Amino acid sequence: MKTKIISSVSVGILFLTLSSCVAEKETMNEVIDRALSTSTRHALALAHKVEPMQGKLPQTFEGDTLRTNSYRAWISGFFPGVLWYLYENDIKNEELKQYAALYTERVAPADTMTSTHDLGFMLNCSAGNGYRITGEQRYRDIITRGAHSLATRFSPGTGVIKSWKSNAKGQYPVIIDNMMNLEMLADVAGLDGDTTLLDIANTHAHTTMLNHFRPDYTCFHVVSYDSITGKPHFRGTHQGYADSSAWARGQGWALYGYTMMYRETGLTEYLEHARKVADMIVNHPNMPEDKVPYWDFNAPDIPNALRDASSAAIMASGFVELSQLDKSRDSGKWLKFAEEQIRSLASPEYLAAPGTNGDFILKHSVGNLNKNSEVDVPLTYADYYFVEALMRLKKLYHEN
Repeated sequence: MKTKIISSVSVGILFLTLSSCVAEKETMNEVIDRALSTSTRHALALAHKVEPMQGKLPQTFEGDTLRTNSYRAWISGFFPGVLWYLYENDIKNEELKQYAALYTERVAPADTMTSTHDLGFMLNCSAGNGYRITGEQRYRDIITRGAHSLATRFSPGTGVIKSWKSNAKGQYPVIIDNMMNLEMLADVAGLDGDTTLLDIANTHAHTTMLNHFRPDYTCFHVVSYDSITGKPHFRGTHQGYADSSAWARGQGWALYGYTMMYRETGLTEYLEHARKVADMIVNHPNMPEDKVPYWDFNAPDIPNALRDASSAAIMASGFVELSQLDKSRDSGKWLKFAEEQIRSLASPEYLAAPGTNGDFILKHSVGNLNKNSEVDVPLTYADYYFVEALMRLKKLYHEN
């Protein structure tokens, strides 16, 4: 046992030393390849560890304890999604494919759930990637059922998909995160020609664009609608510092969500909105030099506030895609910002050495600081968007 501990420490020291030495010399291709290789080592180790835990999926590593959840958790689809992306990167690696399929099956029962708005996160990240990569009908059926389950939460009166149950603050609460679940609706609409699903996605995106954003293009986390009039009656936060603050992950959801909606629809209003959100992020006075945001752009203890690697990963993936869809002179600016974020996330400060961090890929994410939940820990969705951003960059570099 003592030998194993020394070995693990030695590997970690070597990883940090080598990473530090090459960080300034690496090309972007080298950064991408190194980060994907490290991510694969982590993912396979974690997959092997969780395999005997029937029905379980990784969530975080907190207090030296691996925390898992079931298909009912909003985070359930991210780990199989990581495995699918890594398999796409190494298409001959049958172990990655088998584990991706195994963990996707653990999420599949979510496809008939109507009690959550997070079905896009749960099913599109898992079965959606499975279908995109393999073309297997089984995965197409899962996302099709999931899209129709998600559509049951849409209200024509409010023009949005309901996020949470009615509560003391809100009759019809909708969170900015919900933009991310629209992709599955649009994808299935494209597969089956069901214009109703695309209409729902468009209506939700348009209504959110009108009501969720401030004049400076920062967004509220939560907007609640009056169930009778359909008008907003509350704007605030649940996970951010204050109702008036810019919760970092929410800004990432907004950037990614409207970029994705432009890709899915071609509607220029979404592109223009994504550009304005992107400009706000790039030029925000509280964006740190390494481009990994504080958990909230208005946290009172900046510059000592905790960083949120998950926000940087989401933003980086969104910025890469925006750089390719935006044909204006700003395209290069978006790509440069994404590359800076990825270089930071792939540095020893954030990218865990193999055999550490509970076998999660990234360190230093913040789940819900207000509830002291998942604070400064690895998170499965940080890993997912980091690997997605790496794959988007790799395809871009190889195409050019």
